[in-house]
Amino acid sequence: MTITPATLAQLQLPDIDAVIFSKRDEIVTDLICCDVDIAGRVWTFHEEVKGWDILIAHLSALPGFRADWYEAVVKPPFAAIETVAFDRR
Repeated sequence: MTITPATLAQLQLPDIDAVIFSKRDEIVTDLICCDVDIAGRVWTFHEEVKGWDILIAHLSALPGFRADWYEAVVKPPFAAIETVAFDRR
């Protein structure tokens, strides 16, 4: 999977209801994931997908988007954590 401008075109900012970051324990490392909820359909991405940086830049333009989401989700290591970065609901 690759996040492209075509992917972002399907994630129109006015349509996004929520953005939730989570962390999964992958034994040796943690994997940061992002769920984008649009009208009950959840798009799931993770940090190892090519284009993650353009996804984060895109979502950061949401009004009130939590800028400290990364710090909130990464610690403590190897613990399941969920952080709501945006919620329009």
